[in-house]
Amino acid sequence: MTDHLDRDPDAFDVVVIGAGPGGSTAAARLAAAGRSVLLLERRTMPRFHVGESMLPPTNALLEQLGALDLVRAQGYVVKHGAEFSGGSTGKYGRIPFAGQGPGRHPSTFQVERAHFDRTLAHFARDKGATLVEGATVRELLMEGDRVVGVRYQRDGRSHDVRARHVIDAGGRASKVAQTFGLRKYIEGLRMVAVYRHLTGVEERHNPGWEGDIQIHGHKEGWIWAIPIWPHTISVGAVMPQAVLRAGDAETLFDEHVARAPRISARITGTRPAGGLHVETDYCYYSDTIAGEGWTMVGDAACFVDPIFSGGAFLAMTTGMRAADTVDELLSAPTRAAELQEAYSNFYKTGYDVYARLIYAYYDFDYNLRPFLKSVGFDLAGDEMASNKWLVRLLSGDFWAGQNVLTHKLREQSRWDTFAPFEPAWGCPFYEHLNQAEQENEQEVALATS
Repeated sequence: MTDHLDRDPDAFDVVVIGAGPGGSTAAARLAAAGRSVLLLERRTMPRFHVGESMLPPTNALLEQLGALDLVRAQGYVVKHGAEFSGGSTGKYGRIPFAGQGPGRHPSTFQVERAHFDRTLAHFARDKGATLVEGATVRELLMEGDRVVGVRYQRDGRSHDVRARHVIDAGGRASKVAQTFGLRKYIEGLRMVAVYRHLTGVEERHNPGWEGDIQIHGHKEGWIWAIPIWPHTISVGAVMPQAVLRAGDAETLFDEHVARAPRISARITGTRPAGGLHVETDYCYYSDTIAGEGWTMVGDAACFVDPIFSGGAFLAMTTGMRAADTVDELLSAPTRAAELQEAYSNFYKTGYDVYARLIYAYYDFDYNLRPFLKSVGFDLAGDEMASNKWLVRLLSGDFWAGQNVLTHKLREQSRWDTFAPFEPAWGCPFYEHLNQAEQENEQEVALATS
Protein backbone atom coordinates (compact mmCIF):
# COMPACT_ATOMS: atom_id res chain seq x y z
CA MET A 1 0.00 0.00 0.00
CA THR A 2 1.14 3.58 -0.64
CA ASP A 3 2.51 5.45 2.38
CA HIS A 4 0.38 8.61 2.59
CA LEU A 5 3.17 10.59 4.26
CA ASP A 6 5.98 9.71 1.88
CA ARG A 7 4.22 9.74 -1.47
CA ASP A 8 4.49 12.47 -4.13
CA PRO A 9 1.77 15.05 -3.30
CA ASP A 10 0.84 15.16 -7.00
CA ALA A 11 0.41 11.38 -7.31
CA PHE A 12 -2.21 9.02 -5.93
CA ASP A 13 -3.01 5.35 -6.16
CA VAL A 14 -6.42 6.23 -7.59
CA VAL A 15 -8.09 9.36 -8.92
CA VAL A 16 -11.88 9.20 -8.85
CA ILE A 17 -13.70 11.61 -11.17
CA GLY A 18 -17.10 12.61 -9.77
CA ALA A 19 -18.33 12.66 -6.16
CA GLY A 20 -21.80 11.35 -6.86
CA PRO A 21 -22.98 8.13 -5.16
CA GLY A 22 -20.84 5.88 -7.39
CA GLY A 23 -17.66 7.91 -7.10
CA SER A 24 -17.95 8.50 -3.37
CA THR A 25 -18.66 4.82 -2.76
CA ALA A 26 -15.57 3.83 -4.75
CA ALA A 27 -13.41 6.45 -3.04
CA ALA A 28 -14.56 5.48 0.47
CA ARG A 29 -14.03 1.77 -0.22
CA LEU A 30 -10.53 2.28 -1.61
CA ALA A 31 -9.51 4.71 1.14
CA ALA A 32 -10.71 2.26 3.78
CA ALA A 33 -8.50 -0.37 2.09
CA GLY A 34 -5.49 1.89 2.58
CA ARG A 35 -5.19 3.31 -0.92
CA SER A 36 -4.41 6.99 -1.49
CA VAL A 37 -7.42 8.45 -3.30
CA LEU A 38 -8.13 11.83 -4.88
CA LEU A 39 -11.87 12.46 -5.32
CA LEU A 40 -12.60 15.29 -7.78
CA GLU A 41 -16.02 16.96 -7.99
CA ARG A 42 -16.57 19.58 -10.69
CA ARG A 43 -19.22 21.47 -8.74
CA THR A 44 -19.34 22.73 -5.17
CA MET A 45 -21.49 20.65 -2.86
CA PRO A 46 -24.35 20.58 -2.18
CA ARG A 47 -25.48 20.66 -5.83
CA PHE A 48 -28.82 19.73 -7.34
CA HIS A 49 -29.26 16.27 -8.84
CA VAL A 50 -32.18 14.11 -9.81
CA GLY A 51 -32.44 10.40 -8.94
CA GLU A 52 -33.78 10.54 -5.40
CA SER A 53 -35.30 7.10 -4.94
CA MET A 54 -33.23 4.16 -3.71
CA LEU A 55 -33.72 0.38 -3.84
CA PRO A 56 -33.62 -1.90 -0.76
CA PRO A 57 -30.20 -3.49 -1.40
CA THR A 58 -28.77 0.04 -1.12
CA ASN A 59 -29.07 -0.50 2.62
CA ALA A 60 -27.07 -3.71 2.37
CA LEU A 61 -24.39 -1.86 0.39
CA LEU A 62 -24.28 0.99 2.92
CA GLU A 63 -23.95 -1.65 5.62
CA GLN A 64 -20.93 -3.18 3.86
CA LEU A 65 -19.47 0.29 3.33
CA GLY A 66 -19.91 1.19 7.00
CA ALA A 67 -22.21 4.12 6.22
CA LEU A 68 -25.70 2.79 7.01
CA ASP A 69 -25.96 4.33 10.49
CA LEU A 70 -24.72 7.65 9.11
CA VAL A 71 -27.36 7.67 6.37
CA ARG A 72 -30.11 6.60 8.78
CA ALA A 73 -29.22 9.54 11.01
CA GLN A 74 -29.88 12.07 8.23
CA GLY A 75 -33.65 11.90 8.65
CA TYR A 76 -34.45 10.79 5.10
CA VAL A 77 -37.91 9.49 4.21
CA VAL A 78 -38.11 5.71 4.64
CA LYS A 79 -39.39 3.87 1.55
CA HIS A 80 -41.24 0.57 2.09
CA GLY A 81 -42.63 -0.01 -1.38
CA ALA A 82 -43.63 1.27 -4.81
CA GLU A 83 -47.07 2.08 -6.15
CA PHE A 84 -47.93 1.71 -9.84
CA SER A 85 -51.04 3.14 -11.46
CA GLY A 86 -52.27 3.84 -14.98
CA GLY A 87 -54.93 5.48 -17.09
CA SER A 88 -57.48 8.02 -15.93
CA THR A 89 -59.32 5.78 -13.46
CA GLY A 90 -56.68 5.80 -10.74
CA LYS A 91 -56.50 1.99 -10.69
CA TYR A 92 -53.31 1.00 -8.89
CA GLY A 93 -51.22 -1.79 -7.42
CA ARG A 94 -48.43 -1.80 -4.85
CA ILE A 95 -45.16 -3.72 -4.57
CA PRO A 96 -44.14 -4.02 -0.88
CA PHE A 97 -40.42 -4.62 -0.40
CA ALA A 98 -41.20 -6.95 2.50
CA GLY A 99 -42.34 -9.41 -0.18
CA GLN A 100 -38.72 -10.16 -1.09
CA GLY A 101 -38.63 -12.73 1.69
CA PRO A 102 -36.73 -13.07 4.99
CA GLY A 103 -33.18 -11.83 5.43
CA ARG A 104 -33.45 -9.00 2.89
CA HIS A 105 -33.78 -5.33 3.75
CA PRO A 106 -37.53 -4.55 3.58
CA SER A 107 -37.05 -0.79 3.17
CA THR A 108 -34.68 1.87 1.92
CA PHE A 109 -34.55 5.67 1.63
CA GLN A 110 -35.91 8.49 -0.48
CA VAL A 111 -33.33 11.27 -0.46
CA GLU A 112 -32.64 14.78 -1.57
CA ARG A 113 -29.65 14.05 -3.77
CA ALA A 114 -27.85 17.32 -3.03
CA HIS A 115 -27.83 16.40 0.66
CA PHE A 116 -27.24 12.65 0.15
CA ASP A 117 -24.34 13.14 -2.29
CA ARG A 118 -22.62 15.57 0.06
CA THR A 119 -23.11 13.14 2.96
CA LEU A 120 -21.43 10.31 0.99
CA ALA A 121 -18.63 12.55 -0.31
CA HIS A 122 -17.83 13.69 3.23
CA PHE A 123 -17.95 10.07 4.37
CA ALA A 124 -15.32 9.22 1.73
CA ARG A 125 -13.24 12.18 2.91
CA ASP A 126 -13.52 11.00 6.51
CA LYS A 127 -12.36 7.55 5.41
CA GLY A 128 -9.16 9.14 4.07
CA ALA A 129 -9.90 10.23 0.49
CA THR A 130 -8.76 13.71 -0.53
CA LEU A 131 -11.91 15.54 -1.69
CA VAL A 132 -11.49 18.52 -4.01
CA GLU A 133 -14.63 20.41 -5.07
CA GLY A 134 -14.94 22.85 -7.97
CA ALA A 135 -12.41 20.73 -9.90
CA THR A 136 -13.19 20.25 -13.59
CA VAL A 137 -11.25 17.45 -15.29
CA ARG A 138 -10.09 18.84 -18.61
CA GLU A 139 -8.25 15.83 -19.97
CA LEU A 140 -6.78 12.45 -19.19
CA LEU A 141 -3.01 12.16 -18.96
CA MET A 142 -1.74 9.44 -21.29
CA GLU A 143 1.42 7.42 -21.79
CA GLY A 144 0.87 5.61 -25.05
CA ASP A 145 -2.53 3.92 -24.75
CA ARG A 146 -2.52 3.97 -20.95
CA VAL A 147 -4.26 6.52 -18.74
CA VAL A 148 -1.81 7.68 -16.06
CA GLY A 149 -3.65 10.55 -14.44
CA VAL A 150 -5.78 13.64 -15.06
CA ARG A 151 -5.43 17.35 -15.70
CA TYR A 152 -8.03 19.36 -13.82
CA GLN A 153 -8.79 23.04 -13.43
CA ARG A 154 -9.76 24.76 -10.21
CA ASP A 155 -9.99 28.47 -9.42
CA GLY A 156 -8.43 29.28 -12.79
CA ARG A 157 -5.37 27.10 -12.22
CA SER A 158 -4.47 23.87 -13.97
CA HIS A 159 -3.25 20.84 -12.01
CA ASP A 160 -1.69 17.62 -13.30
CA VAL A 161 -2.14 14.59 -11.05
CA ARG A 162 -0.68 11.19 -11.77
CA ALA A 163 -2.41 8.01 -10.63
CA ARG A 164 -1.92 4.29 -10.92
CA HIS A 165 -5.58 4.08 -11.89
CA VAL A 166 -8.44 6.44 -12.78
CA ILE A 167 -12.06 5.64 -11.92
CA ASP A 168 -14.50 7.69 -13.97
CA ALA A 169 -17.76 8.26 -12.11
CA GLY A 170 -18.45 11.51 -13.94
CA GLY A 171 -21.87 10.53 -15.25
CA ARG A 172 -22.95 12.23 -18.46
CA ALA A 173 -19.79 14.33 -18.40
CA SER A 174 -17.61 11.19 -18.41
CA LYS A 175 -14.14 12.18 -19.56
CA VAL A 176 -13.28 8.58 -20.48
CA ALA A 177 -16.38 8.20 -22.68
CA GLN A 178 -15.59 11.51 -24.41
CA THR A 179 -11.89 10.83 -24.86
CA PHE A 180 -12.29 7.39 -26.40
CA GLY A 181 -15.61 7.98 -28.19
CA LEU A 182 -17.35 5.15 -26.34
CA ARG A 183 -20.91 6.45 -25.92
CA LYS A 184 -23.80 5.03 -27.95
CA TYR A 185 -27.37 6.29 -27.64
CA ILE A 186 -30.31 3.94 -27.13
CA GLU A 187 -32.72 4.90 -29.88
CA GLY A 188 -35.63 2.94 -28.40
CA LEU A 189 -35.48 4.97 -25.19
CA ARG A 190 -35.10 8.53 -26.49
CA MET A 191 -37.24 10.01 -23.73
CA VAL A 192 -36.99 13.31 -21.86
CA ALA A 193 -37.84 14.21 -18.27
CA VAL A 194 -39.41 17.43 -17.01
CA TYR A 195 -39.38 17.67 -13.22
CA ARG A 196 -39.36 19.88 -10.14
CA HIS A 197 -39.51 19.81 -6.35
CA LEU A 198 -42.69 20.83 -4.56
CA THR A 199 -42.97 21.88 -0.93
CA GLY A 200 -45.89 22.11 1.48
CA VAL A 201 -46.71 18.39 1.25
CA GLU A 202 -49.26 17.21 3.82
CA GLU A 203 -49.49 13.48 4.39
CA ARG A 204 -53.25 13.63 4.95
CA HIS A 205 -53.68 14.18 1.20
CA ASN A 206 -51.74 11.01 0.30
CA PRO A 207 -54.14 8.28 -0.89
CA GLY A 208 -51.36 5.70 -0.70
CA TRP A 209 -48.62 4.62 1.71
CA GLU A 210 -46.35 7.07 3.47
CA GLY A 211 -42.86 7.06 1.99
CA ASP A 212 -43.74 5.13 -1.19
CA ILE A 213 -42.69 6.21 -4.63
CA GLN A 214 -45.66 6.53 -6.99
CA ILE A 215 -45.41 5.80 -10.73
CA HIS A 216 -48.30 6.50 -13.08
CA GLY A 217 -48.34 5.45 -16.73
CA HIS A 218 -50.42 7.20 -19.38
CA LYS A 219 -50.64 7.33 -23.18
CA GLU A 220 -47.65 9.67 -23.60
CA GLY A 221 -45.29 8.51 -20.87
CA TRP A 222 -45.22 8.26 -17.11
CA ILE A 223 -45.14 10.38 -13.95
CA TRP A 224 -43.10 9.96 -10.77
CA ALA A 225 -43.72 11.27 -7.27
CA ILE A 226 -40.94 10.77 -4.69
CA PRO A 227 -41.09 12.25 -1.17
CA ILE A 228 -37.55 13.44 -0.43
CA TRP A 229 -38.23 15.14 2.93
CA PRO A 230 -41.34 14.97 5.12
CA HIS A 231 -42.78 18.11 3.45
CA THR A 232 -40.99 18.07 0.07
CA ILE A 233 -41.69 15.87 -2.95
CA SER A 234 -40.01 15.39 -6.33
CA VAL A 235 -42.45 15.13 -9.23
CA GLY A 236 -41.45 14.42 -12.82
CA ALA A 237 -43.06 13.78 -16.19
CA VAL A 238 -41.19 11.52 -18.64
CA MET A 239 -42.24 11.68 -22.29
CA PRO A 240 -40.94 11.06 -25.83
CA GLN A 241 -38.79 13.85 -27.25
CA ALA A 242 -41.38 14.59 -29.95
CA VAL A 243 -44.00 15.39 -27.32
CA LEU A 244 -41.75 17.93 -25.61
CA ARG A 245 -40.72 19.52 -28.91
CA ALA A 246 -44.38 20.05 -29.81
CA GLY A 247 -45.26 21.87 -26.60
CA ASP A 248 -44.12 24.01 -23.70
CA ALA A 249 -42.28 22.24 -20.86
CA GLU A 250 -44.18 23.97 -18.06
CA THR A 251 -47.56 23.37 -19.68
CA LEU A 252 -46.76 19.75 -20.47
CA PHE A 253 -45.58 19.14 -16.91
CA ASP A 254 -48.86 20.43 -15.49
CA GLU A 255 -50.98 18.57 -18.05
CA HIS A 256 -49.22 15.24 -17.58
CA VAL A 257 -49.20 15.37 -13.79
CA ALA A 258 -52.95 16.12 -13.89
CA ARG A 259 -53.42 12.73 -15.63
CA ALA A 260 -52.29 10.94 -12.46
CA PRO A 261 -55.22 11.16 -9.98
CA ARG A 262 -53.39 9.68 -6.99
CA ILE A 263 -50.30 11.82 -7.50
CA SER A 264 -52.46 14.92 -8.04
CA ALA A 265 -54.21 14.20 -4.75
CA ARG A 266 -50.90 13.72 -2.94
CA ILE A 267 -49.56 17.14 -4.00
CA THR A 268 -52.71 19.06 -3.08
CA GLY A 269 -51.78 22.50 -1.74
CA THR A 270 -48.09 22.26 -2.64
CA ARG A 271 -46.00 24.99 -4.27
CA PRO A 272 -42.80 24.90 -6.35
CA ALA A 273 -39.53 24.77 -4.42
CA GLY A 274 -37.34 25.91 -7.29
CA GLY A 275 -37.48 25.97 -11.06
CA LEU A 276 -38.45 23.37 -13.61
CA HIS A 277 -35.66 21.06 -14.82
CA VAL A 278 -35.43 19.29 -18.18
CA GLU A 279 -33.20 16.30 -18.98
CA THR A 280 -32.89 15.30 -22.64
CA ASP A 281 -31.16 12.53 -24.62
CA TYR A 282 -30.34 10.67 -21.46
CA CYS A 283 -30.36 6.98 -22.46
CA TYR A 284 -26.95 5.69 -23.56
CA TYR A 285 -24.41 2.92 -23.00
CA SER A 286 -20.85 1.85 -23.72
CA ASP A 287 -19.69 -1.63 -24.67
CA THR A 288 -16.24 -0.93 -23.24
CA ILE A 289 -16.38 -0.40 -19.47
CA ALA A 290 -12.69 -0.59 -18.52
CA GLY A 291 -9.32 -0.19 -20.18
CA GLU A 292 -5.64 0.41 -19.54
CA GLY A 293 -5.43 2.47 -16.39
CA TRP A 294 -9.14 3.31 -16.18
CA THR A 295 -12.55 1.99 -15.14
CA MET A 296 -16.01 3.52 -15.51
CA VAL A 297 -18.79 3.21 -12.93
CA GLY A 298 -22.45 4.16 -12.83
CA ASP A 299 -23.81 6.70 -15.30
CA ALA A 300 -20.39 7.26 -16.87
CA ALA A 301 -20.88 4.11 -18.95
CA CYS A 302 -24.66 3.63 -19.06
CA PHE A 303 -27.93 5.35 -18.23
CA VAL A 304 -31.24 3.69 -19.05
CA ASP A 305 -34.11 5.71 -17.54
CA PRO A 306 -35.14 6.31 -13.92
CA ILE A 307 -38.50 4.46 -14.00
CA PHE A 308 -37.61 1.70 -11.50
CA SER A 309 -35.28 3.77 -9.27
CA GLY A 310 -32.16 1.87 -10.24
CA GLY A 311 -29.77 4.74 -11.04
CA ALA A 312 -28.14 5.56 -7.71
CA PHE A 313 -28.23 1.92 -6.61
CA LEU A 314 -26.48 0.71 -9.76
CA ALA A 315 -23.93 3.53 -9.50
CA MET A 316 -23.10 2.64 -5.90
CA THR A 317 -23.01 -1.10 -6.57
CA THR A 318 -20.70 -0.77 -9.56
CA GLY A 319 -18.67 1.80 -7.59
CA MET A 320 -18.18 -0.74 -4.81
CA ARG A 321 -17.26 -3.54 -7.23
CA ALA A 322 -14.95 -1.25 -9.21
CA ALA A 323 -13.13 -0.25 -6.01
CA ASP A 324 -12.61 -3.89 -5.01
CA THR A 325 -11.43 -4.71 -8.55
CA VAL A 326 -8.99 -1.79 -8.69
CA ASP A 327 -7.65 -2.56 -5.23
CA GLU A 328 -6.96 -6.12 -6.35
CA LEU A 329 -5.39 -5.22 -9.69
CA LEU A 330 -3.10 -2.66 -8.07
CA SER A 331 -1.77 -5.50 -5.92
CA ALA A 332 -1.61 -7.90 -8.88
CA PRO A 333 -1.04 -5.86 -12.09
CA THR A 334 -0.53 -8.97 -14.21
CA ARG A 335 -4.17 -9.91 -13.56
CA ALA A 336 -5.54 -6.55 -14.67
CA ALA A 337 -7.16 -7.76 -17.92
CA GLU A 338 -8.82 -10.74 -16.21
CA LEU A 339 -10.10 -8.65 -13.30
CA GLN A 340 -11.41 -5.88 -15.52
CA GLU A 341 -13.23 -8.33 -17.76
CA ALA A 342 -14.95 -9.81 -14.70
CA TYR A 343 -15.91 -6.31 -13.56
CA SER A 344 -17.22 -5.40 -17.02
CA ASN A 345 -19.41 -8.52 -17.09
CA PHE A 346 -20.71 -7.69 -13.61
CA TYR A 347 -21.48 -4.12 -14.66
CA LYS A 348 -23.24 -5.20 -17.85
CA THR A 349 -25.28 -7.90 -16.12
CA GLY A 350 -26.82 -5.39 -13.70
CA TYR A 351 -27.54 -2.74 -16.30
CA ASP A 352 -28.75 -5.27 -18.87
CA VAL A 353 -31.37 -6.74 -16.53
CA TYR A 354 -32.48 -3.28 -15.42
CA ALA A 355 -32.78 -2.08 -19.02
CA ARG A 356 -34.94 -5.09 -19.91
CA LEU A 357 -37.36 -4.22 -17.12
CA ILE A 358 -37.67 -0.76 -18.62
CA TYR A 359 -38.23 -2.11 -22.13
CA ALA A 360 -40.94 -4.41 -20.79
CA TYR A 361 -42.70 -1.40 -19.28
CA TYR A 362 -42.29 0.84 -22.34
CA ASP A 363 -43.05 -1.69 -25.08
CA PHE A 364 -46.31 -2.68 -23.41
CA ASP A 365 -47.64 0.89 -23.18
CA TYR A 366 -46.19 1.81 -19.77
CA ASN A 367 -47.57 -1.28 -18.05
CA LEU A 368 -45.75 -4.40 -16.84
CA ARG A 369 -48.83 -6.62 -16.60
CA PRO A 370 -49.16 -7.39 -20.35
CA PHE A 371 -45.51 -8.44 -20.53
CA LEU A 372 -45.83 -10.65 -17.46
CA LYS A 373 -48.88 -12.30 -18.99
CA SER A 374 -47.06 -12.85 -22.30
CA VAL A 375 -44.33 -14.90 -20.56
CA GLY A 376 -46.64 -16.97 -18.36
CA PHE A 377 -46.80 -14.71 -15.31
CA ASP A 378 -50.53 -14.02 -15.53
CA LEU A 379 -50.70 -12.28 -12.17
CA ALA A 380 -54.06 -10.85 -11.21
CA GLY A 381 -54.89 -8.50 -8.35
CA ASP A 382 -52.53 -8.80 -5.41
CA GLU A 383 -50.60 -11.68 -6.99
CA MET A 384 -48.08 -9.17 -8.37
CA ALA A 385 -47.32 -8.00 -4.85
CA SER A 386 -46.81 -11.54 -3.58
CA ASN A 387 -44.77 -12.98 -6.46
CA LYS A 388 -41.25 -13.17 -5.04
CA TRP A 389 -39.53 -13.13 -8.44
CA LEU A 390 -41.20 -9.88 -9.46
CA VAL A 391 -40.82 -8.23 -6.05
CA ARG A 392 -37.11 -9.10 -5.89
CA LEU A 393 -36.48 -7.88 -9.41
CA LEU A 394 -38.25 -4.58 -8.77
CA SER A 395 -36.35 -4.33 -5.48
CA GLY A 396 -32.98 -4.43 -7.28
CA ASP A 397 -31.82 -8.07 -7.20
CA PHE A 398 -30.49 -7.73 -10.77
CA TRP A 399 -27.71 -10.33 -10.47
CA ALA A 400 -29.74 -13.31 -9.19
CA GLY A 401 -29.32 -16.17 -11.64
CA GLN A 402 -32.07 -18.04 -9.79
CA ASN A 403 -34.76 -15.49 -10.75
CA VAL A 404 -37.11 -17.09 -13.30
CA LEU A 405 -38.44 -13.71 -14.43
CA THR A 406 -34.94 -12.40 -15.08
CA HIS A 407 -34.37 -15.19 -17.57
CA LYS A 408 -37.72 -14.49 -19.23
CA LEU A 409 -36.53 -10.93 -19.77
CA ARG A 410 -33.19 -12.12 -21.16
CA GLU A 411 -34.96 -14.32 -23.71
CA GLN A 412 -36.16 -11.16 -25.49
CA SER A 413 -33.33 -10.54 -27.96
CA ARG A 414 -35.00 -7.33 -29.16
CA TRP A 415 -34.12 -5.82 -25.79
CA ASP A 416 -30.38 -6.50 -26.00
CA THR A 417 -28.38 -3.41 -25.06
CA PHE A 418 -24.73 -4.43 -24.95
CA ALA A 419 -22.84 -6.54 -27.47
CA PRO A 420 -22.83 -10.22 -26.38
CA PHE A 421 -21.12 -10.74 -23.02
CA GLU A 422 -20.85 -13.44 -20.35
CA PRO A 423 -23.41 -12.75 -17.58
CA ALA A 424 -21.93 -12.53 -14.09
CA TRP A 425 -24.61 -14.10 -11.91
CA GLY A 426 -24.37 -13.83 -8.17
CA CYS A 427 -26.13 -11.18 -6.10
CA PRO A 428 -23.48 -9.09 -4.32
CA PHE A 429 -25.72 -8.79 -1.25
CA TYR A 430 -28.08 -11.76 -0.98
CA GLU A 431 -26.41 -14.58 -2.87
CA HIS A 432 -26.13 -16.73 0.26
CA LEU A 433 -29.90 -16.44 0.71
CA ASN A 434 -30.57 -17.15 -2.96
CA GLN A 435 -28.37 -20.24 -2.93
CA ALA A 436 -29.81 -21.57 0.33
CA GLU A 437 -33.33 -21.12 -1.02
CA GLN A 438 -32.44 -22.90 -4.25
CA GLU A 439 -30.85 -25.81 -2.37
CA ASN A 440 -33.90 -26.11 -0.14
CA GLU A 441 -36.22 -26.18 -3.14
CA GLN A 442 -34.10 -28.89 -4.76
CA GLU A 443 -34.20 -30.98 -1.57
CA VAL A 444 -37.99 -30.63 -1.39
CA ALA A 445 -38.32 -31.61 -5.06
CA LEU A 446 -36.19 -34.72 -4.49
CA ALA A 447 -38.14 -35.67 -1.37
CA THR A 448 -41.48 -35.47 -3.20
CA SER A 449 -40.39 -37.06 -6.47
